[in-house]
Amino acid sequence: MKYIIFRADEYQPGADERMLQHTQAMTNILTEHYSGSGCDIPEPGYRPTEYVQVESLHNPSKHGYSTHYRDGDWVVDRVQEYIPDLPIGAEFDSIVICYCKYAPINSPLKPMPDRQVSVHSFGGDTDKYQEYLNSQKVAATV
Repeated sequence: MKYIIFRADEYQPGADERMLQHTQAMTNILTEHYSGSGCDIPEPGYRPTEYVQVESLHNPSKHGYSTHYRDGDWVVDRVQEYIPDLPIGAEFDSIVICYCKYAPINSPLKPMPDRQVSVHSFGGDTDKYQEYLNSQKVAATV
């Protein structure tokens, strides 16, 4: 698994507005992703996805926080990948840092796809997954 961190490069706007949620400390981190080992890392020009809630369209039974997504206003300028010297037992195959520049675009909002629930959503617990499927059948008949 790869740990991918998108961060604002030096002297980019908004530095005084980016704070860590739990401490309110200032940060250059814009977002972070986890990616499968076989996946390619982002390249310069890639734009991390921005998630948006359109309040008037938000339905808690259908959506998490976000109702829509779009290509974000930050673009990857350069990438550094760090691979552990001894990958045996390491949590991540690599850690990737994407340095981003602010380059706003007028990207259209796209509706979030329906949630995809699978046995993996329940940590591989097939019994709990089956319970969920049964509860959905009951809810559909009510």
